[in-house]
Amino acid sequence: MAAEGHAPSAGEYITHHLQHLQKNFSFESVKQTSIVDFSLFNLDSVFFSVVLGTLGCFFLWRAARKATSGVPGRFQAAVEILSEMVENQAKGVIHNAASRKLVSPLALTVFVWIFLMNAMDMLPVDLIPAIWHSVGPAMGFKDYMRVVPTADLSTTLGLSTSVLLMCVFYNIKIKGLGGWGHELISAPFGAHPLLWPFNFLMQMIEFVAKTVSHGMRLFGNMFAGELVFMLIALMGGAFAMSATGFGLAIGHVIAGTVWTLFHILVITLQAFIFMMLTLIYIGQAHDAH
Repeated sequence: MAAEGHAPSAGEYITHHLQHLQKNFSFESVKQTSIVDFSLFNLDSVFFSVVLGTLGCFFLWRAARKATSGVPGRFQAAVEILSEMVENQAKGVIHNAASRKLVSPLALTVFVWIFLMNAMDMLPVDLIPAIWHSVGPAMGFKDYMRVVPTADLSTTLGLSTSVLLMCVFYNIKIKGLGGWGHELISAPFGAHPLLWPFNFLMQMIEFVAKTVSHGMRLFGNMFAGELVFMLIALMGGAFAMSATGFGLAIGHVIAGTVWTLFHILVITLQAFIFMMLTLIYIGQAHDAH
């Protein structure tokens, strides 16, 4: 990861760690040069998202398959507690029992999936990138690897856009296409024809704002957490390189321990918040203005 002949500076270290393994749709290595670029994708985020999503579904499937009516084991009890928590939250927001048959498992999957993606931030910053430093170039890939999918804006906005599509689906299912169309032009200011353009504009702004803020909130918190871990790693790296400044080593251990313990709360809370907002937005799709 260092340039040949010298160790990377702090800026080079962080810049390298913040670069995704990017490919275009011909699977050629590329590098994003604009804020929005739909001609490429972040292969590392896609890979870890799919692997962790599959792992989360496997855990839930195993819990359901091994469920017994007797005294549950610790794993089954944990999954049951989590499922009941999600179901209770769904009942408080979505009063349509038929909708909850789909939405409750969806919310549970969202929580577990995002928690697992967030939890990748708990791995040592240089563990997987250091392994990839040897393996990746040997396989013909660039020497870039980021392991926290939720620290990638394309991942979080993809998740929030999926929630938006669910909201559109339930708006049409519950209210009918005509009913929802009438709501789009009659709320929030009233059904007078002169107000239709303003109502529609406000509705579109609301949908866009909810979708963007839903994804940005998760991304911002996880990106900041990842960056703090990098800065803490630099303290240990500075001590290892110079073998002086023992305070750096002590600070590295103390700061790393404190931030790790605090980050356990962050990754869980962010998964819960994303899940709750998913339930709230879908619940709003069931309500008429």
